[in-house]
Amino acid sequence: MTDTKRVQQQLQQYIDYLIENSDAKHPMWNIEMIRSGKENKWNYIDGCMITAVLQLYNITKDEKYLRFADDFIGFFVQEDGSITTYNCEEYNLDNINPGKTLFTLYRLTGKEKYRKATDTIYAQLKTMPRTKEGNFWHKAIYPNQVWLDGLYMAQPFYMEYETSFNNMQNCMDIYRQFCNVEAKMKDEETGLYYHGYDESREMYWADKTTGCSQNFWLRALGWFVMALTDTLEKMDEQMYYEYRYLQSMLKSLVESIVRYQDESGMFYQIIDKKDAPGNYLETSGSAIIAYGILKAVRLGYLPGRFLAYGKKAFYGTIEKYLTVSAQGALQLGGICLVAGLGGAQKRDGSLAYYFSEPVVENEAKGVAPLLLAYTEILQIQE
Repeated sequence: MTDTKRVQQQLQQYIDYLIENSDAKHPMWNIEMIRSGKENKWNYIDGCMITAVLQLYNITKDEKYLRFADDFIGFFVQEDGSITTYNCEEYNLDNINPGKTLFTLYRLTGKEKYRKATDTIYAQLKTMPRTKEGNFWHKAIYPNQVWLDGLYMAQPFYMEYETSFNNMQNCMDIYRQFCNVEAKMKDEETGLYYHGYDESREMYWADKTTGCSQNFWLRALGWFVMALTDTLEKMDEQMYYEYRYLQSMLKSLVESIVRYQDESGMFYQIIDKKDAPGNYLETSGSAIIAYGILKAVRLGYLPGRFLAYGKKAFYGTIEKYLTVSAQGALQLGGICLVAGLGGAQKRDGSLAYYFSEPVVENEAKGVAPLLLAYTEILQIQE
């Protein structure tokens, strides 16, 4: 068994290293942005990371985390609630994700600009294009498409806004979007969900009968686990039936996922094709699932027996991929940089495609969920 004290010391050192070497213009964990050579802008990757930093503040009460998050998000959010570099008309669900940090920062700092900025983000959801079934398109550039990623990017923000500022008027819309995903994207045989769904069936990656993509991508499954857990956390229990139904959806999904857990504790990039040439144990999806399970057990959405799976995924990921570089700095490896469907890169959802995407170190899509899982481990110890 991994030495818990050693892991805590390592992670503490790693977190400090990351935030000491980052600011809103130069986040060292946003490898996509660094590789693009463009200036940093409002994006979901930083949103994941600042969510983790704020949760570290919540657990440790160390002011440096709150200061860092306030400076980082505050760089983009102006006094009138407008957000530099954010464009509502892109209709990109990914850009909703950093909006989750606004609620926390408003509560902790009392700065009115954060409250106003939640309205700026919410305005996108009010006019977001939808499928005929009622789900948000993933992005304007991906018409008629629903991706599991988008449920995580948008629904927890949407639910928190509804319960905090809108008298829960649209909570049933959120619930129905999850139910549509279950109806359209769940594979009955495995209990897993396909990465994407094209209502029009026109995309080359979509099955002509079901509209679904062809594989179960690990990180997408992780996003969906987090989407359910984080949305439930923001939900009001007055929605008695819906609250319990989403919990049952979560339990059914996690039961299906843990059947594929490797003895190392991690999961494979394509979760059900362990032996496919080129498949590998992937960090971001394993860490996301660890976090989702640990948190869902703490909040009572999953039975206590699942705790062992969450811990095993957390410690297994650290054991395999948290290493010391030649320069003596800690680094987290095994992170799939990006994977999607369609677009200029002709991403066809095949095994070969998912195995071809770059694998990198210190990218927030792996780092942030590992830190979030770490905050759950800290709470278990308390």
